[in-house]
Amino acid sequence: MSDFSSLGLADWLIKQCKQLGINKPTPVQENCMPPILEGRDCLGCAKTGSGKTAAFVLPVLQKLSQDPYGIFCLVLTPTRELAYQIAEQFRVIGKPLGLRDCIVVGGMGNLTMNKPFFWESKSETRTVEELDQRYILAPEKIKDAYLVHLIQNFTDQHSDWSIIIFCKTCKDCQILTMMLRKFNFPTISLHSMMKQVRSLAVTCIAFLTVIRRISRGLDIPTVQVVINHNTPGLPKIYIHRVGRTARAGRNGVSITMVTQYDIHLVHAIEEQTQSKLKEYEVEEKDVLKILTQVNVTRRECEIRLEATDFDEKKEVHKRKQLILEGKDPEMEAKRKAELEKIKKHKKKFKERVQESVLQQQAEQRQRSLLKKKRRLEQKKAKLEAK
Repeated sequence: MSDFSSLGLADWLIKQCKQLGINKPTPVQENCMPPILEGRDCLGCAKTGSGKTAAFVLPVLQKLSQDPYGIFCLVLTPTRELAYQIAEQFRVIGKPLGLRDCIVVGGMGNLTMNKPFFWESKSETRTVEELDQRYILAPEKIKDAYLVHLIQNFTDQHSDWSIIIFCKTCKDCQILTMMLRKFNFPTISLHSMMKQVRSLAVTCIAFLTVIRRISRGLDIPTVQVVINHNTPGLPKIYIHRVGRTARAGRNGVSITMVTQYDIHLVHAIEEQTQSKLKEYEVEEKDVLKILTQVNVTRRECEIRLEATDFDEKKEVHKRKQLILEGKDPEMEAKRKAELEKIKKHKKKFKERVQESVLQQQAEQRQRSLLKKKRRLEQKKAKLEAK
């Protein structure tokens, strides 16, 4: 593998990389940075956490430092969170330049470009090799006790580690945050019902301070552990989640909570990632010791959350999102109700068809039995006549 200087990177950028703990280029950086520095169009395709952002941030900053002027670079991203994360990378690495940035959220447009240089990471697996992928088979009602036990163990062994917990719903996220705080774990929650400004502020706090961060995650650097509180329904969601750790060549652990109803989801994940999830060994007797305490604490948090009208606020939030998308909430509610009616009608029709088929099969069996009975009676009559 090459070093940064052999790729043509300036000394001041190499120094910035070292301050960030980036000592050698990743494959996507090694292959994409030279053509970018040559001024060629480039497409890079690589795994989450493989250093794609730095692969274009470093060459852009080098070109800017050689001839700084006006608006130099436009970066388009699929999500606002990613826009803020990339801007942060530009600010941190480009600090010696006194770099200024402007983040614009929203808008649509078309992009035209010439035939680009293309590089794709070739790998048998869809997740990085540094990631230790594990699972815990636990019934739904005991999952929270396993979670508290896991976090306590990681905290006792590595007080400076960061943890991200992915949840299924905003409500689960909020309840787990409240519950974990009751067990004295410094916890930050991030979910779609939080205002964007607060959400970004939380991300900045998590980025700038060295504390045990436990959240429903966005991209937070140096995360050692990712815990899936639920088994993701799609492999691509799993890949995205576990990709928050083991980034930029670092090691990481992912642990997925699996119930007896999620086995098929695990098989789909293993097939997509081309890797087997290993069982994470846990002493069940230690989990059972705290089970009652955890369940009582969770129920207390659920009651407290219900008192804040969380569900009503969620409905209001949904209405706001629909309005921002240019949709009429009332019309959407009617459309949803109509879809539910259609589903129920289809379900009833299917049930009637199944009943009819079963009835026809039963009648056919009855007719078949009657025919057999008649044939037997005829045979018996013939034998008696002889």
